[in-house]
Amino acid sequence: MGAQVFDRELKKGSAELLILSLIEHKARHGYEISKLIEERSGGVLKFNVASFYPLLYRLEERGLIAGRWVEKAGQRRRRYYRLTAQGKEVLKTQRATWLDFVNAIHRITEAENA
Repeated sequence: MGAQVFDRELKKGSAELLILSLIEHKARHGYEISKLIEERSGGVLKFNVASFYPLLYRLEERGLIAGRWVEKAGQRRRRYYRLTAQGKEVLKTQRATWLDFVNAIHRITEAENA
């Protein structure tokens, strides 16, 4: 498996966790979520529109997030997403799973350096 394929699969596997985490405490619109991921990752993680918005729609269909259109004077209409109760449970589980995964990788990669 090439590095690009691995990177793409890693990004795909973490996208849901990232989105749910960013709207855990504050409703955000899609563009804001996408930009926060890019900024906070130092530009390492970027999502193109063609894959990002369908992901938001799938999360909404699954009941993990809820969207609501908001219109503000002088601005275009935006859809703001918030975490649902079901989304909070999924986020909790995903965080624990990722933590276990990262700790396991760390134990393996650091074992040779001990």
